Amino acid sequence: MQSSLTPVILRELREPRSYPAVSLAMPTHRRRPENEQDPVRLGNLVSEAERQLGADPAVTKERQEDVVAQLRAAVQEVDPAEVRDGLIVFAAPGEHHAWVVDRRVPERVVVADTFLTRNLVAADAARRPYWVLALAADRITLWDGRGDSVTENTEHGFPLTRSLEDPDAERKERVGDLPSTFRDEQTRQFFRDADTELSDVLGEEPRPLYVTGESAALTLLTEVGSAAQGAIEVSVGGLAQGTPEEVAQAVAPARDEAARLVVAEALDQLEQARGERKYAAGVDEVWQEAQDGRIRRLVVEENYRITVRAGDGHLEPAADDDLDAVHDIVDEVVESALETGAEVVFVPDDTLADAGRVAAVLRF
Repeated sequence: MQSSLTPVILRELREPRSYPAVSLAMPTHRRRPENEQDPVRLGNLVSEAERQLGADPAVTKERQEDVVAQLRAAVQEVDPAEVRDGLIVFAAPGEHHAWVVDRRVPERVVVADTFLTRNLVAADAARRPYWVLALAADRITLWDGRGDSVTENTEHGFPLTRSLEDPDAERKERVGDLPSTFRDEQTRQFFRDADTELSDVLGEEPRPLYVTGESAALTLLTEVGSAAQGAIEVSVGGLAQGTPEEVAQAVAPARDEAARLVVAEALDQLEQARGERKYAAGVDEVWQEAQDGRIRRLVVEENYRITVRAGDGHLEPAADDDLDAVHDIVDEVVESALETGAEVVFVPDDTLADAGRVAAVLRF
């Protein structure tokens, strides 16, 4: 079961599959008693997928059995203790994937030759991924932040570790040549190595960066390299050996302030775009601009959802039980915007009440 989406993983998920590729999504619950029905509902969705595959003349019996077995294997990987607000399961011949997300998703089963990734993409964008670099003289760790949770990342050369023992320390101390921990050349080289690794990480996957450590450590990192330029500094030491909970708690105030500034900046840009006639508002207008790849920055309320029907180039509100309706049009707009290189900013509910809950700054 997975919860962290990277550009590499997303590209792999979007690759065409051998038919049939099944995408299963359902809203889930974190607490009792609501979550007690989640396993039953999940089983019902798997049964619905099996029914659709069995009724599809393009699916052989062998392929049906393979994909259903993959679905059931994915379901077995779901840990109830880690379930959040939504569950997304992908299955195709010979493979399966299960994802938990911090965003409600519409309940559905889709059979196609690709996986339906828009809910996964929208959920990941809403979580505002970030990096946390925790500094110490003998250990430097990198943390993958997603919303309120962080996990240690060990796939980019981190953690960096070294021994602080200096075999010549006694002589240096005698002659007064023992520098402080963050001034000796070995520590400086250690931090240069971290700067190099960090540069590679940010080049591969740019995100907001928070750097934690003692003041001397923060200063040294900026002296020996440039990868952390523009990072938000958090003067808390000990986190290189800390727990995920301690790291998340330490950066929470800085994240809250950064999120407030991002929202304020997004609203200012919308107002400026309005004056420059590079502005779109409302789901119908924004949807059309997203299709044309004209959106530079999309701003949408956190929990905005609307069911629509598409016809004659426009969207019309529809009932939730309308079989021809699109239930996740907002997430579709988010994915379309991201695919064309747009930035997506989620803002608190009612922030865009006068703009139809969603608005965009256009490229032209």
